[in-house]
Amino acid sequence: MTKLNDLASPLTFLKTRKSGSVKALGSPGPNSAQISQILEIAVRVPDHGKLTPWRFVLFEGAARADIGNIFAERWKVLHPDHGEDSILFQRGLFLRAPLLIAVVSTAAPHVKIPEFEQLLSSAAVCYNMVLAATAMGFDAQWQTDWVAYDSVATAAMGVKETERVAGIICIGTTTVPLEDRPRPDPQTLLTRWVKA
Repeated sequence: MTKLNDLASPLTFLKTRKSGSVKALGSPGPNSAQISQILEIAVRVPDHGKLTPWRFVLFEGAARADIGNIFAERWKVLHPDHGEDSILFQRGLFLRAPLLIAVVSTAAPHVKIPEFEQLLSSAAVCYNMVLAATAMGFDAQWQTDWVAYDSVATAAMGVKETERVAGIICIGTTTVPLEDRPRPDPQTLLTRWVKA
């Protein structure tokens, strides 16, 4: 795992950061004080108009299994042809990490601030949360999965009809070495604007 304190500079940390895989996130996860610190860092994002267009729903301990039971029942309704293995997987969806935090976008029409900008602010919160957890020595992955888009599942998580799940941040400690993935060459994505 890449800890900020182990590196020469914050730039080195940012250049070498990797997401953990939720398939390999075990204990320990953050304690209450560390969760508070992660959230304090998470909200330090651009927020045009100071609207705070996001909120959090935290899943830890037995709550992960409880919500998993609801997901499994919903999965049966959506996919009645799927077997027991598939249902068991959905039941354990939130058991794969010791801590999961849903970042909920509360973006809404505003006289000055476009909803899209509010949604982008929620995305920034998700990434700040991943960075904070990683800098503290944990591993994290930003996910959504089907439960972020199904109205019954989101309602079960406490998400209102007018809200959207921007991300589910899974936090724990990886049980396998993290592997980097190929990254694009930013120069191939760059266009320099010139006056016509």
